[in-house]
Amino acid sequence: MPSKNTICLWYDRDALDAAEFYAKTFPDSAVGKILRAPGDYPSGKQGDVLTVEFTVIGIPCVGLNGGTAFKHSEAFSFQVSTEDQAETDRLWNAIVGNGGQASECGWCRDKWGLSWQITPRVLIEAISDPDPAAAKRAFEAMMTMGKIDIATIEAARRG
Repeated sequence: MPSKNTICLWYDRDALDAAEFYAKTFPDSAVGKILRAPGDYPSGKQGDVLTVEFTVIGIPCVGLNGGTAFKHSEAFSFQVSTEDQAETDRLWNAIVGNGGQASECGWCRDKWGLSWQITPRVLIEAISDPDPAAAKRAFEAMMTMGKIDIATIEAARRG
């Protein structure tokens, strides 16, 4: 049964390339149905890829090749929880190394402009520590980072 709620992501002309990258990079991700335009439209021609159904870590999405009218912003991001530094590094490096851009506090942007938060579970645990001083130290350490360094977060939490 199709999902009742699907995230629709706007791309210029390369929704299929993005979906294929996500499918090979993230677990529980896949490319599904590809719909080709039945006629010409403002940003494409008949037969061009119009939409691509895909999942990203189990979340149903559709990529729409809508042209240049709209761009992604940090107002929407995928937050990906990671278990360890190796997974954090792999995902961050895949996004940034494939034409993406590093940002701050675990955020990065893929080459299509979509924002990602690569967030180790340890970070969330540290900044929600019941000890306010430990949480503050971990938070302050995070604020200095691009890609999250788990060892540094854990050391800051301990004081």
